[in-house]
Amino acid sequence: MSIFHRLPADVRKALPTERGERVLTFAAGADSGYVVATNLALYLTDGTRLPYEEIDRASWDEDGVKVLTTDGLWHAAKVTEPRLVPETVRERVNSTIVVNKHVKLPGRGGVRLVARRRPGGEVLGWTLVFDDGLDPEDPGLRAQAEQALEGLRRSMGV
Repeated sequence: MSIFHRLPADVRKALPTERGERVLTFAAGADSGYVVATNLALYLTDGTRLPYEEIDRASWDEDGVKVLTTDGLWHAAKVTEPRLVPETVRERVNSTIVVNKHVKLPGRGGVRLVARRRPGGEVLGWTLVFDDGLDPEDPGLRAQAEQALEGLRRSMGV
């Protein structure tokens, strides 16, 4: 499949894009529809719109794409040929990360502090990703992580 094929006009028109949002690349779905990567979001074959700043990770295999969002939900779409969609999604998701720093917590492993922003926008917020085996609901652990976050925010001015 040539990278110069165009997304069908009716599909492009049906995408609920925002003003200024433009299609970068796409892949045909295995059963129907398209996976479309724009400058602001990934659209799956079922019409789900996943803004890049809400994508925690995406993986590709012979069946298609699997996406984990920052709210812990998994999404999937089967595609026939991924074309340039995986590379585009990787680049767009990485461009939303402002800060990504792992901090050791006293005697308890560590936490990854991640600041994300909408493409071209302000920092939206921070995510605390605790090492495996740590309970993110533990109040003492949470207090240590928030203290580390405050120190990082002060030192970076974010």
